[in-house]
Amino acid sequence: MALVKWIPFKDLLSFQERMSHIFDEAFSRFAGIIDPSRCAWSPHADIYETVDNIVLKVELPGVLPDNVVVEVKENCLSLKGERTLNRELKNENYHRMECSYGTFHRTFTLPAVVDKNGIKANFKEGVLEITVPKAEEKAAKHIKVEPE
Repeated sequence: MALVKWIPFKDLLSFQERMSHIFDEAFSRFAGIIDPSRCAWSPHADIYETVDNIVLKVELPGVLPDNVVVEVKENCLSLKGERTLNRELKNENYHRMECSYGTFHRTFTLPAVVDKNGIKANFKEGVLEITVPKAEEKAAKHIKVEPE
């Protein structure tokens, strides 16, 4: 019998991911976005900001670009799609299945000052990169107060 090394923080990270998923489901349900119980999994995303853009990088390994829909409505960017299981192998032939398959849905709130018409999406090596250009903020209008 082989010895398996116990990594204490691995369980903690797994617990953190599960708790994060539970909170994501609860808040999306509260916002009325979509019924998360219909979604089989939720892809991980990195969001960062450059001088000119807000960039979202979403991990979608095994997902075909045709199975991904990106929509912008008001100040929400919505990402929907599906990762399908390769049916060449029967479930009985798997030794372990850790990858999630099925539909997914993520919604991200965009800042008010973005150019929604300039959004671009690029899919490369299993990563969807969405570039959201920042809009120029309008200068504040100064109003002169005149005495009576």
